[in-house]
Amino acid sequence: MRLKLFFLVLLLPFFYAEAQLSPFDYNGYVKYLFSNSKYPNTSERYTDHLIHARLNTRWYPTSSLTGALELRFRAYYGETVENTPNFLDMIKTKFDFADLGKAIWNEKSSVGYLEIDRLWFDWVKNDFEATLGRQRIAWGTCWVWNPTDIFNPLNVLDFDYEERPATDAIRLQYYTGAVTKVELDYKPAKKPEDQILAGLWSINHWNYDFNFIAGMRFKRWLAGFSWAGDILDAGFRGEILMSQAPDQKIINPVYLRYNESSLSSFNKPLVTVALSGDYTFPNTFYIHTEVLYNNNGKTSNTFLFSEEAMNLGMLSAARWSIYQEFSYDITPLIRGSLFGIFNPNDGSYAIVPSVTYSVLTNLDFLAISQIFNRKQLTEFGEYGTSFFLRLKYSF
Repeated sequence: MRLKLFFLVLLLPFFYAEAQLSPFDYNGYVKYLFSNSKYPNTSERYTDHLIHARLNTRWYPTSSLTGALELRFRAYYGETVENTPNFLDMIKTKFDFADLGKAIWNEKSSVGYLEIDRLWFDWVKNDFEATLGRQRIAWGTCWVWNPTDIFNPLNVLDFDYEERPATDAIRLQYYTGAVTKVELDYKPAKKPEDQILAGLWSINHWNYDFNFIAGMRFKRWLAGFSWAGDILDAGFRGEILMSQAPDQKIINPVYLRYNESSLSSFNKPLVTVALSGDYTFPNTFYIHTEVLYNNNGKTSNTFLFSEEAMNLGMLSAARWSIYQEFSYDITPLIRGSLFGIFNPNDGSYAIVPSVTYSVLTNLDFLAISQIFNRKQLTEFGEYGTSFFLRLKYSF
């Protein structure tokens, strides 16, 4: 395994050299991540290692046409790989059509996986722009939970994937002004219930950006509204998404055991609201608060509904979620941060302290921990505790 990884690292500069030819451009990074984790129902801690390399390329054949190819390679080694059945399937990104990922190796305690997670062409003509291919479509305005980000929802706990997930889609945008536009996006899929067709109208008034959204997802209509602006120099953002009731009678023996009904049995339109506010003081102290509400969310045994919530496009199975963050520049090169996510109904929480240090111009060090409470079947009670150290070199 070490020999394979060594030769892959040696080959990276050759890929970079190709990108230097005009009209090409490139950037990327190489990261090493050490982790030590304690999972529920296990007596030992798992130690793991991850090499994560990324190459982003751009091609400019004409002044109006741009092509993008972005690859990421991940090499995992450790006890989590060894003790997790089908670990390779867990790290694969699922797409409906082209499978652009390749397992370089898959051994008992080590996995190497290479994938293309961006591949698109963008054409601009006057005020019209069309993008075709694997791309990120980000509609949300909040920074933790984005109900209106119906194509590529975020996961704030996935700190090692800064680029965020992408989708295979067709995106059409017509700019009606410097900061206003009309947009129509379509995500095809093999199954009709997995297709998404939605439009966005973005306007700017009173120094606020307003976005109006409507479309179809999971063969159910949806409509949404979001905004972003300032109040007394403090950021103020919000998102509201309403969608057709799933109204499906799902009989799950696990739900019945705990006297719970499924999220899909909700017979009213689903409403999700996210509100976000943040402020940076002159001394660099930063505070950020965010709240998420689901009208069909659960108030107990929340963990049981995690997978069902994901299938419904919900960001959480909980009725209420609260996010709080504090950050501060300890020195110009060192920044400390602490954020937590709290479920006020079941009392579960996640606490994430971190420290970042700019070692050199292109070299950064990160120490971060994810601490979850251990109460069974609560939203965060099944995840354990993990500690991470990361070095990242960017180019």
